[in-house]
Amino acid sequence: MIGSVRGTVLERTPTGEVLVEVGGVGYRCLVPISAVPQLTPGGAAFLMTHLHVREDAMTLYGFPTRDERDTFEVLIVTNGVGPKLALAILSVHPPAALRRVVADDDIDSLCLVSGVGKRTAQKLMLELKARLDLPDVDLRDLGDGATPPVRAEVRAALTELGYAPDEVRAVLTDLPADGAVEDLLRAALKQLAVKA
Repeated sequence: MIGSVRGTVLERTPTGEVLVEVGGVGYRCLVPISAVPQLTPGGAAFLMTHLHVREDAMTLYGFPTRDERDTFEVLIVTNGVGPKLALAILSVHPPAALRRVVADDDIDSLCLVSGVGKRTAQKLMLELKARLDLPDVDLRDLGDGATPPVRAEVRAALTELGYAPDEVRAVLTDLPADGAVEDLLRAALKQLAVKA
């Protein structure tokens, strides 16, 4: 089992494949999309890895942190989640954000992941509640559940305004976790205006 690689980035692709040279040997690693910008060709890289072995292939997955690798390993033992979907989930929701999504029962946030529909998100939510280590602070009483989490309201508002799921996903990752809906929505709209 290859637990980590440390070396020089030879190349990377926008789809999340990185070639890291370690002692003259190049290792192809699939990484979350969010990790690609920090893995610049010619630069040093250290990735915690998971070697996924199938009958017809061996694939190395790399992660900048142990938390990401551990969360990936929790995801791939979840019913209906393979490595490709697990990587897609981590590309949209880093571990802390994923724990918050699960703690808040935010099914709409799970649906932001490519390939995850409402039914799949509901199944994932049930399984992940049992598998993820959810901190007590994220399990605070949300009252009767009538008021959705702030980020869910911002996401719903942006969707209603006609923004595509990819645009919404990108802007939500840059927003703070807490705050007034109006303030977060205003900040999101500013970011979207700059990117347009």
